[in-house]
Amino acid sequence: MDADILIIGSGAGGGTLARALADSGLRILILERGDYLPREWGNWDPDTVFREHRYHTDEQWRDGEGRLFSPITGYHVGGNTKFYGAAVLRRREKDFRVRQHRDGPTRPWPIAYDDLAPYYDQAESWYFTHGLVGADPTEPPRGPYPFPPIPHEAAVAEVDEALRTLGFHPFPLPLAVHRLEHDPAQSPCVRCPTCDGFPCLLHAKGDAEVCGVRPALEQENVRLETGAQVRKLLCSADGRRIEAVETDKGTFRARVVVLAAGAVNSAALLLASASEQFPTGLANRSDQVGRNYMCHLNSACMAIRPSRENRSVFQKTLALNDFYEDSGDPDYPFPLGHIQSLGKVTPGVLHAERPGLPIPATAWAASHSVDWWLTTEDLPDPDNRVTLDADGTIRLHWQPKNRESHRRLCDKWRQLLYRVGFLAVFFQPMDISATAHQVGTCRFGEDSANNVLDPYCKAHDHDNLYLVDASFMPSISAVNPALTVMANALRVGAHLRQRFQDGQV
Repeated sequence: MDADILIIGSGAGGGTLARALADSGLRILILERGDYLPREWGNWDPDTVFREHRYHTDEQWRDGEGRLFSPITGYHVGGNTKFYGAAVLRRREKDFRVRQHRDGPTRPWPIAYDDLAPYYDQAESWYFTHGLVGADPTEPPRGPYPFPPIPHEAAVAEVDEALRTLGFHPFPLPLAVHRLEHDPAQSPCVRCPTCDGFPCLLHAKGDAEVCGVRPALEQENVRLETGAQVRKLLCSADGRRIEAVETDKGTFRARVVVLAAGAVNSAALLLASASEQFPTGLANRSDQVGRNYMCHLNSACMAIRPSRENRSVFQKTLALNDFYEDSGDPDYPFPLGHIQSLGKVTPGVLHAERPGLPIPATAWAASHSVDWWLTTEDLPDPDNRVTLDADGTIRLHWQPKNRESHRRLCDKWRQLLYRVGFLAVFFQPMDISATAHQVGTCRFGEDSANNVLDPYCKAHDHDNLYLVDASFMPSISAVNPALTVMANALRVGAHLRQRFQDGQV
């Protein structure tokens, strides 16, 4: 055996699990298909990040119609947390139960909020989380945040005050950044404008490399292999165990294999591991591997006030959940979603995203805007799924649900922004390539007939295979999924410790 526990992927799930198990004495091997993200000036350059896509994969996937597209994803130590906006929100208590939407219900989870609450606490501590208890009326029960909220800059503070005057309940956005507001001279985070969507040149973002992999590697029993893309999992003769992991760097064996490659790639790997014994792929007796792919309905928003320049640098500090539980309209009694401020759209960022527009126009618009991110819950659909083409290319079939609710959320926000003084409001919806919030594809549940994983995220079909990325989720909610992935990885880590202690592996 090369390890007691082999973890495939080093992002929010895999990186957190590695740290959770690092002091167990078990031999931990992390396989990462990429490498450490280069630390260079391009980390902070909008053209490098958003126009050249230097740090994103150059592979292409196909959509349901067979059209090629480039997914906005990357393969690095730390996974996609290297680029996330560091918004780390807990799921609401109701998000673990059936929630009725216009386009149908969500699926219930086999665990409740209370099962994850202590692991949310631990994840927030590891990932430098800043926030304010009691400010969000939809917030689940919890203790204090590890760090106080990041203060608003002037333009955001004005919107915050104006919304309160109108009777709404904006709150400080929980953020995973290593910021010492009381001691800025010693603070790793300098509140720069290159956080949301950028890798952090200072390693001050609470990402899975900084907060998961690096602390894990301080233990001698933890090893990382980069450049090790996994091609196939091999099963034992009786089909109950994963015996070997085939990679570009050879074959590895472990007592337990944990898959954490992301909802799309984890499902693709299980499908690619089909054999005469398992013709539809591993862990797929239920025919659910790859199904029920979900991704948030997301739109970026620029709200422009021509009379006032926005000099904000670190803008991503405000959120609003007043439309999370209900639209507020009696004729539409359904949830709409979540709103949070976006990392500042600078002239450089806007020009990189829209190089065909005149530079003076993009510079003026960006310098007069306050920017936002709107999220509506997608719903599970077995026809929204990951499959593999004959040539091995990933095919992502996705027709998002809840479009009407997202349209209404954007309309609500537009009208509110008009009321607080903005004269022009523009929205840019995200398309299929925006896969950062990918979940589903290998959902967990008690019933092995229609779930891939059991409630501890072990494959129903195999005794030593676990998944700890977002593929386990039966529903996506309308808040960022990263913190829930981290908390669940900690929960699974505690379970694995107990299995090894009890001699069950």
